[in-house]
Amino acid sequence: MIEVCAFRHVGFEHLGLIAPALQSRGLAVQYVDMFDGAPPPERIGDAAGLIFMGGPMSANDDLPYLRAELALIEQAAQAGTPVLGVCLGAQLIAKALGARVYRNRVKEIGWFPVWWTPAAASDPLFAGLSAPETVFHWHGETFDLPPAAEWLARSEACAHQAFRVGTNVYGLQFHLEVAPEMISDWVTQNQNCGDVRELDAPIDPHANALRLRELAHLVFGRWADLLAARKPRSR
Repeated sequence: MIEVCAFRHVGFEHLGLIAPALQSRGLAVQYVDMFDGAPPPERIGDAAGLIFMGGPMSANDDLPYLRAELALIEQAAQAGTPVLGVCLGAQLIAKALGARVYRNRVKEIGWFPVWWTPAAASDPLFAGLSAPETVFHWHGETFDLPPAAEWLARSEACAHQAFRVGTNVYGLQFHLEVAPEMISDWVTQNQNCGDVRELDAPIDPHANALRLRELAHLVFGRWADLLAARKPRSR
């Protein structure tokens, strides 16, 4: 099996519903926890794809592991390696490719709809999605679109919810990967307590979980298909 490198920024923000899409296509995953002292992969060019997960820190924080990840993203984007970023991961991609990351006008935490742009209609991951979809969010920052990016989704509180650069780089501000047990865990984490105290009402982890699972199966399955197509053929 070929390997996907998944970069976590805290242990509890893991692949979630991305994992079964990769596993069903024979794509092995290696977590790269540089925040916890792990070194970067030695042969990043051999990876089938790179995934950058979320986290409570800012893409603008001057942290050694974030600086290293920004360099890896830039390198992978130029090499044509598939890259997927979720929440903080999307912000890191935007920053690595020359866009500004900054505080959103409000924190967007909970279940809120996203709308698809006209470009999404022909996008390899989002084609066929036209009606608004209610997905899970947890972020306080946003970003400008990188140069040459295709804008794919928006919400009422945050204009830039998804984008693609070229054919190989995707950033998703929203969390399509979360299962109910992940949300239940997130609200108990010390790093998230400040955000939780600001909420007007508790988050229902199950509110739109069934539809989110269907969307994750579709979108991450399509992304995994792009990676699987890069497998060398058996001789």
